[in-house]
Amino acid sequence: MKRSSFLRSLNGAFTIASTTAFLLGVSGCQQTYLNPSAAVQPQVTGSADGLITVCNALQYRYSTGGAASVIYTAMAAGGLTTNELLVKNAGNSEELALSQGQANINNTNGVLRTLWTQCNLVKANANLVLSNLGVVGDAGTKSGIQAYAAIFRALSLGTLAQFYQSVPVQVGDNAPFVDRVQVFREAVSGLEAAAAQVTSAPVSANFSSKIVAGIDIPNTLQALIARYSLLAGDYDKAIAAAAKVDLTKRSVFNFDDTNRNPVFFTAFGNVNVIEPTNSVLGLSGALAPAAGDKRLAVYIRQTPVSTLNLGTGFYTANGTAVPVYLPGEMLLIQAEAYARKNDLGNAVAQLNKVLTKTAAQDAFNVGAGLPAYSGAQTADAVLLEILRNRNVELAYQGFRLEDNRRFGRPGPGATGSERNRNFMPYPRVERDNNTSTPADPAN
Repeated sequence: MKRSSFLRSLNGAFTIASTTAFLLGVSGCQQTYLNPSAAVQPQVTGSADGLITVCNALQYRYSTGGAASVIYTAMAAGGLTTNELLVKNAGNSEELALSQGQANINNTNGVLRTLWTQCNLVKANANLVLSNLGVVGDAGTKSGIQAYAAIFRALSLGTLAQFYQSVPVQVGDNAPFVDRVQVFREAVSGLEAAAAQVTSAPVSANFSSKIVAGIDIPNTLQALIARYSLLAGDYDKAIAAAAKVDLTKRSVFNFDDTNRNPVFFTAFGNVNVIEPTNSVLGLSGALAPAAGDKRLAVYIRQTPVSTLNLGTGFYTANGTAVPVYLPGEMLLIQAEAYARKNDLGNAVAQLNKVLTKTAAQDAFNVGAGLPAYSGAQTADAVLLEILRNRNVELAYQGFRLEDNRRFGRPGPGATGSERNRNFMPYPRVERDNNTSTPADPAN
């Protein structure tokens, strides 16, 4: 019986990229770590320090490696299929196919293959950490390990479920595929368990001193519960979790000249791969940014130069940190969830916090500085304004395909189409090794 592709990549048990130099260099910690590329499973799962090493490797695989990172591939796939981004050089054939859409996106596409494989590898190793928590004696260290693994498991599952109709949740021979809504709920379940553990035993200094700095664990757990609850249609849970996030705190993936910001290194640091479609992020009609929206200056180079990429935002240098979530996302999650519950008063109240927010009031200096909402007090009108603001506030975050589809905008082949694909075909590497792989979607 054949194994799924990601399990084969694990060599049947446990393999992750060699990250020893990364761990010591970025965390600034002089601890001695096992080399996970040379270790066997009992060595890395038999102690708290071994599991912390794996936790660091989860972030390394998810966020670094340029075009091999989940951050880049999700951003490219989400942006190129919705006119947020364009291809600068047709020689980048994988990205070009994504921009062309429909049948041009096939199950050999390299961007999608990388997205699928990397997310599944992160998920598999996160599962390994979570299944070995019993070796951790200190409750606070257990909290950190469990939370970190749950965060990256959720990010991986949640990213896959935004692009695919169904996804394998478990790791094993011919792993069964699960409907995307259930995948979001699976991600939330793990996050909730981790949040309960962190509440009962705050993350220890021992864990914090050995993990790569940047991620605010308590707030990130709630932020991701809110994100994936919204996408699962669990609106009350989304509202409650988003309201628990301290919007003054930053939670980021950190980078440096060795472990580079993947979007800057691959794309925005040059004019040869992809860049924003235009000065209004490819938006038009009812979704066009409002006149005077100050967020455009955050995300778009205001004085175009032929030798410089239009894209800025959180991708301006090798060492620029990338947010795990933005404060504005939490406000827009609440606004959307209230609107879908037809509670328009609360929906508009949360929307106005985004519209009127200034850069100085935002932890990441993202502020629209616009007047409060004055449109029609109907669910359709309020939801349209929420989508318009998600498109700008959350530019280049990889959400645009999911958002466009969720809000019922014109799809492939429709008049005024705003996306060229609904869901992605399953990568050939999975189909060839997993007999449970479903048929590809029509578009």
